[in-house]
Amino acid sequence: MSALPSYAFGTARFHASDVLRGVLLIPRNAVLAFLVAYRAVISPMYGDVCRYYPSCSAYAVGAVQQHGALWGTVLSAWRILRCNPWSGGGVDDVRPHAHFRYELTRRGFVVPARKELNSGS
Repeated sequence: MSALPSYAFGTARFHASDVLRGVLLIPRNAVLAFLVAYRAVISPMYGDVCRYYPSCSAYAVGAVQQHGALWGTVLSAWRILRCNPWSGGGVDDVRPHAHFRYELTRRGFVVPARKELNSGS
């Protein structure tokens, strides 16, 4: 199992005040939880067999983080279809979403971005 690229992690934390703003992120984080479980249990059984970097499962994590549960799953499926013995392989990073407005936790889950409070300025 290959490691996730550094862009798949952040330093954000989920706060109780973000519950309402985070409701729309539940499907995205549910798919991410499935991918984390897959990468912990199933992926090590296969070893490093992907022709691309990052691996297909790591690509899926980045795609779902950046583009959401639905479009990230479509991008991941397309990547898996391209990963075959006749493919040249190589580096294939997820293209970042142009208007990504969320933050990532240390575990790679997506949380609402927090606005910094200006103290007296």
